[in-house]
Amino acid sequence: MGKKLFFMFSFSLLSVASLYCLFLVCGFALAPEVYAKNEPGIYVADNSFVADLSPDKTSSVSSTATSSKKEVANKASDVAAATKDKAKGKISNRCIDSSGANLKFRQIYVKNQTGLQIDLQKELLKAPKIKIESGSSPQVLIVHTHTTECYMMEERGYYTDSDKTRSLKDSENVVAVGNVLTENLNKKGISTIHATEKHDYPEYNGSYNRTEQTIKKYLKKYPSIKVVIDLHRDSVTDDKGTKSALVTNINGKKAAQLMLVSGCQSGNVTDFPNWRENFRLAIRLQQTMEVLYPSLSRPILFTSRRYNQHLTTGSLLIECGTEANTLDQAKYSAELLADCLASTLNTLK
Repeated sequence: MGKKLFFMFSFSLLSVASLYCLFLVCGFALAPEVYAKNEPGIYVADNSFVADLSPDKTSSVSSTATSSKKEVANKASDVAAATKDKAKGKISNRCIDSSGANLKFRQIYVKNQTGLQIDLQKELLKAPKIKIESGSSPQVLIVHTHTTECYMMEERGYYTDSDKTRSLKDSENVVAVGNVLTENLNKKGISTIHATEKHDYPEYNGSYNRTEQTIKKYLKKYPSIKVVIDLHRDSVTDDKGTKSALVTNINGKKAAQLMLVSGCQSGNVTDFPNWRENFRLAIRLQQTMEVLYPSLSRPILFTSRRYNQHLTTGSLLIECGTEANTLDQAKYSAELLADCLASTLNTLK
């Protein structure tokens, strides 16, 4: 009898232990923090995003996941119903500050890549050789060397193959941003015209040469033009394929960061003797942006290139956001840029 009780007691213990182990295994398999590698719709252990963005996949991310996984899941669910494309890479929001500038003076920040010695204080004391006039005669020309550069149509934490970086539709590319800038400058009394010719389509190579011909055509037709703005959209992607949306918050609203690019005669660059006039305009505009809307502007890129800036003494190349920014963010930045441009140009009347 004692032996029977001993065997029955031992069998019961083994049964309970087996059930407990089975529970642990099942619980581990179902635990929200544990994901099989390459399982669709979630971040795996090495943080590689391998999402199939269909709704039934993204919903598998548990609400008890880590904060980074929550953020990705939330961003994915925003557009999961709108696309079934696979995510190609991540989008991260960044704001580039003045720390990368190697020239600084009174809220003027310049990233000097030329090797030239520049005294910002002296350059600021000398006004650019342009005189803005009131009235209906065009003072500003806006062009686009890379006219088909476009933006994201919605904000999210990833991009897919369907997210275009070029578009022939002027409602999606930098022309739409140029329209906002043109409209707002005209409202502020700065007579502006907008050239919407496509210089990078059907062929990309030679875009700057074609833009040069367009600028010359408008300067001949409207000799009153003092300032030529070549409005672009930048692209910032790291070696892992993560794209940066350059974003800052202005008055509670997201804006795409802007960057002025100023060329000069240096190294192999010749036939550009009046480059300082453009540079003087650029540093005044950047200073105005920093005063009116801090963080809107990235440091000026000062480089040994011409970018057609040899054609006038009031030439500016402006990068508005990146391909990872939304069109709405870029349009908002164009409104803010118009404020800054009008303020700067009004001092040159």
